[in-house]
Amino acid sequence: MAHQATPVRRARLGRALGPQPTAVSGAVLLLPGGDEVSARRPSPMLATASMRAVGRRLARAGRDEGLAAHVVHYRYRGWNGSEAHLAQDATWAADEIVRRYGDVPVCLVGLGMGGRAGLRAGGHDAVNSVLALAPWLPEEDVAAPPEPVKQLVGRQVLIVHGTNDGRTDPELSFRLAARAKKANRDVCRFEVHADGHGLHQYRDEVLALAEDFVMGALFGRVVSRPVRDAFAAPPPLGLRMPLAAGFSPSRR
Repeated sequence: MAHQATPVRRARLGRALGPQPTAVSGAVLLLPGGDEVSARRPSPMLATASMRAVGRRLARAGRDEGLAAHVVHYRYRGWNGSEAHLAQDATWAADEIVRRYGDVPVCLVGLGMGGRAGLRAGGHDAVNSVLALAPWLPEEDVAAPPEPVKQLVGRQVLIVHGTNDGRTDPELSFRLAARAKKANRDVCRFEVHADGHGLHQYRDEVLALAEDFVMGALFGRVVSRPVRDAFAAPPPLGLRMPLAAGFSPSRR
């Protein structure tokens, strides 16, 4: 009896969130969290639920400009060491956006391990910006090369992290931001005081900040004063910018 070939796993894009624009002029790729090591398939609903609220908010905000927002469905749940599967899938997804929509700017928006994937895949030619929410980053090890940052040159990068995050270390994202800022002035980082990994306590403010940054990066909208100040401030000020309660992108 002949053995059946093992099917090849493929990443895929979810349906566009929110109203579908008649003509796409920019795209957001939503990168859910994952595990450090796992060969299992991600659970479609659990993995993407946290990103759908962000995607719908951005899709509504960018409807008039022609924004398409898609969740990336990974092949594997894990990053898996040097394989960096989630970053590979993010890169594939950026290629797929170009194939579907042409030469449009792409923003990678990731949570946890998805934040790491977005930062790593940020060097893709179509990507002009990265938003990393509570990114998972490896502990610094003198025997291992540090997480790369040179691929982020020429991109706008915003990192958001809760100061009480018990799953991903906010100090590691600060250190990465500090290294990235040396190579690229368009890097800033906001701290959400006393919030945890899911950034639930200040959810409305985080969504407003995401909208502010992404609409500015993809479509050239004028961003709010706090975001402008964060980009302009020298380290460490612009990398420890507090996200104020009641933040709204309407406050220019």
